[in-house]
Amino acid sequence: MLKIIMPTIMLLPTTLLSPHNSLWINVTAHSLLVAVLSLHWLLPSYYPYKNMTPWTGIDQISSPLLVLSCWLLPLMIMASQNHLQHEPPARKRTFITTLIMIQPFIILAFSTTELTLFYIAFEATLIPTLVLITRWGNQPERLSAGIYLLFYTLISSLPLLVTLLYLHSQTGTLHLTMLELTHPSPFNSWTNFLSSLALLMAFMVKAPLYGLHLWLPKAHVEAPIAGSMLLAALLLKLGGYGIMRITLLIGPLSNHLHYPFLTIALWGALMTSSICLRQTDLKSLIAYSSVSHMGLVIAASMIQTHWSFSGAMILMISHGLTSSMLFCLANTNYERTHSRILLLTRGFQPLLPLMATWWLLANLTNMALPPTTNLMAELTIMVALFNWSYFTIILTGTATLLTASYTLFMLLSTQRGTLPTHISSIQNSNTREHLLMTLHIAPLLLLILKPELISGILS
Repeated sequence: MLKIIMPTIMLLPTTLLSPHNSLWINVTAHSLLVAVLSLHWLLPSYYPYKNMTPWTGIDQISSPLLVLSCWLLPLMIMASQNHLQHEPPARKRTFITTLIMIQPFIILAFSTTELTLFYIAFEATLIPTLVLITRWGNQPERLSAGIYLLFYTLISSLPLLVTLLYLHSQTGTLHLTMLELTHPSPFNSWTNFLSSLALLMAFMVKAPLYGLHLWLPKAHVEAPIAGSMLLAALLLKLGGYGIMRITLLIGPLSNHLHYPFLTIALWGALMTSSICLRQTDLKSLIAYSSVSHMGLVIAASMIQTHWSFSGAMILMISHGLTSSMLFCLANTNYERTHSRILLLTRGFQPLLPLMATWWLLANLTNMALPPTTNLMAELTIMVALFNWSYFTIILTGTATLLTASYTLFMLLSTQRGTLPTHISSIQNSNTREHLLMTLHIAPLLLLILKPELISGILS
């Protein structure tokens, strides 16, 4: 664990001491090295579980998410270069430092085996994210987006803290392995119900569950590109990961709870897919598609079967890379046209043909085209839910159909059609952008060959 966290922390002196001319090269190269080093977590030697230190450990649920979080740091730094090119050097260093500070907390949250430390790391990721949105966002509404994010997260996580303290007073430990052995059962059914609800609610807001998702489109739209990538690819996965860990713990306690959560999650996947079809803002459309995909992850995590957990894991990793890539593509359009409105940014295929190829690949993975891992995930989840209840196929089937519809709508409205008359000249796509897209799509295409690496199943 330390051999990844220490090089990550050493990125701070790299950022602060690098000469201005080679700042981006040094930081990107250093973070890419850390990302490559983290790939060893996918080796079979870490399955089914490996203790790293007395309070951290890795198993097949956390290792793919840990690798994803290390992989995305260099990509966030690469994506932000154009956004920051006119800023003074001190501000560039501050921005990169903020991004680097999030990384150790995310690594801790995904690998800790002690719930108090998990809670601290889970909440600590909020502060740098808030700084990113409120300081480096594009529009004046970024302050209200930051307040939404802060209050939604804090209000939902206070009951989580209280319940963790209560659990500790009942069992004398908050170590995950000990709790799984003891299966804590509080005194009466009312306490059972409330403690289960409090444990789940913080992660339901983070994931987010439909109805508790209003902070997400606002935060995504107002955040800079690195903030959007961070939210879509990692912070939402913290919610999904928390649900998977907690449902295993509270097992029998959540029997009555998973009906409402499952229903809302599947209904939310359907509703947000419908909302995507009438969006005019490109980033907002991608943000709502994230809510739709995470709805499937929540539903799968709630029924607690091997198949559903496997599907949820594959979907979290696939969606992390796909949505991050879509936000990067939306950002390349925004940097050229300074608008996110679909009507004003259409017809780019003849002007940027190679970018149109990246758009096509990203959209095909988003709509779960065979043989992508997105399809494997969605099929696994749909089969697991169908096995649990036949009626779920109506909701999941319609949601899949709508996903294909809004993805094609997004592709056609950005790449086809006549070019708006106000665009007279446009900057060419550059090597940095193509490398960024390649580093997003290459893992997705390679995982088609060996999906068990991210499926949470022993290889």
